[in-house]
Amino acid sequence: MYPGLLLGIFSHAAIAATPVIEVEIRDHLFYPSEVRVPANTKVKLLIKNLDPTPEEFESYELNREKVISGNSKVVIFIGPVGPGDYPFFGEFYPNTARGVILVR
Repeated sequence: MYPGLLLGIFSHAAIAATPVIEVEIRDHLFYPSEVRVPANTKVKLLIKNLDPTPEEFESYELNREKVISGNSKVVIFIGPVGPGDYPFFGEFYPNTARGVILVR
């Protein structure tokens, strides 16, 4: 077997094993606003902005910041991180777009 092919197979298996968690932005709110993820595991957040206006996913604790155009989606990888609560918010609507990632 060719080494490149073997590497491709293992890379595909690693990507397939990453849990995917979907979060929606509707009416300048995150749904769900509490996201539970396993500790010490890399997680793929699929964030869908259903509003016509852009929003920014921001988390100081996770060191993540990403603008999501209106009616579009983005992927943000987080972790692995230890147990704890990791707040996030929408930079453009910080009074309403708030949430927390609960790592257990």
